[in-house]
Amino acid sequence: MMKNARILFLISTLLALEPLYALTQGVTEAQLNESGQIEVDGHATPYLIRHLPVNSFPQLPASVQDELNRRGCLVPQTYEARGPENVVQASLERKGSVDWAVLCSVHGTSSLLVFFADGAEPMVLASAPETERLQADGGSGTLGFNWAIDRATPQQVRQAQAGMRRRPPMLDHDALADSLVDQKTVYHYYSGKSWVVVGTTD
Repeated sequence: MMKNARILFLISTLLALEPLYALTQGVTEAQLNESGQIEVDGHATPYLIRHLPVNSFPQLPASVQDELNRRGCLVPQTYEARGPENVVQASLERKGSVDWAVLCSVHGTSSLLVFFADGAEPMVLASAPETERLQADGGSGTLGFNWAIDRATPQQVRQAQAGMRRRPPMLDHDALADSLVDQKTVYHYYSGKSWVVVGTTD
């Protein structure tokens, strides 16, 4: 019983310190949660978008963290998030490369940034106002952020192409899955010197 009580105390302490930790990193709790109302079908509908500071992702290389902080990035979280998300490590440039993709939110606009291992300036694959990436958050009546990114292995992309009559050859390295929660997923693939969208339907 005493052990369980200590564990509960530690958990509650960590939860209580989370906003304070954000504050010590120069990010206020209010900045991490953006709320407001938008008009949907003629009605004012509330929304809530949660963000995490860059230091919530210690796995990011220091050079990537520095660039994200220089841009003033926060990382938006989908309404389904159960842990830190929208920071992805994958072999995006070529097989075996160690690259990163991040959703970066600045002043209400989210951009999909890709950092190759060579340390060059990140590429921007997509950008949109966050209020254009909202959908109903279950039965709460509040809209939540629905843009998510993830690694897509060649096998996963191949599986997504299962319904095609003429499937293209299997990819050589990872793609980047760019999704709207419970909706469409687009696969970005770096081929040679440019990005292409991989087809999943005929």
